[in-house]
Amino acid sequence: MTDLGLAEGRWLWRRLYVFTASGALWWLLARAIGRTAPADLPRVAEGLMGLIALMLVLYLVAPTAQQMVAMLANLRLRLAAGGRA
Repeated sequence: MTDLGLAEGRWLWRRLYVFTASGALWWLLARAIGRTAPADLPRVAEGLMGLIALMLVLYLVAPTAQQMVAMLANLRLRLAAGGRA
């Protein structure tokens, strides 16, 4: 029996999610620029670009759900072993 794991851990689903969300945020940025008063454009654009940057940084740096579960299990084992010694 093979362990398929969580969908987030598979590169295809993770990349599809980031690609779709990035496209949606860029579309939102384009619509916001078209509807915003000229005086407010810099603030709106900076906020939306900040969200895009945050999502990309989290994609590159943040662990997957599988990695988080493994880290928490490892931490739990270490804490349990430390309490018994």
